[in-house]
Amino acid sequence: MKLVYSLFCRDVEAQLAFYQGLFKLPEATHSRSPIFRGLLGPGFLLGLHAPPAYGLLGLAGRAGEARNAPVTSYATFELPTPADVDRLAQLASAVGGRVVQGPFPTYYGQWQAVLADPEGHVLRLACTRLPEGVSAPVLDWSDPTLAACPGTPPST
Repeated sequence: MKLVYSLFCRDVEAQLAFYQGLFKLPEATHSRSPIFRGLLGPGFLLGLHAPPAYGLLGLAGRAGEARNAPVTSYATFELPTPADVDRLAQLASAVGGRVVQGPFPTYYGQWQAVLADPEGHVLRLACTRLPEGVSAPVLDWSDPTLAACPGTPPST
């Protein structure tokens, strides 16, 4: 099985340049069309659809702008080292994106950065280990924003 994760984009060429500039992935030229570009990654394809694709997929009534829209999903790109997360987070601004948060340690021991591409789609960079000398923060489970989450440990 191979994951194909697709984004609807106003400007597929600009988005292609951003993701190629950030991840150095080759274009899936066999899939290229006037309204689609794809990038090949190890075990996945990142698809970039122009607005006419909404109608072709039966989604014409759901078209919208990513910028400032609620975030309902995002892709996480797992990288080999914390230094890779740092490097790509820094590179994001240079290729037209922005850093939303981080890099930072998570309570579950990962090193992450949250980015937005030039059109506002959110993505996350992650490494499954922390940089040397960095500890995972401890969550305050009594925080009311966490208390409503299923599986939250009971208050003592």
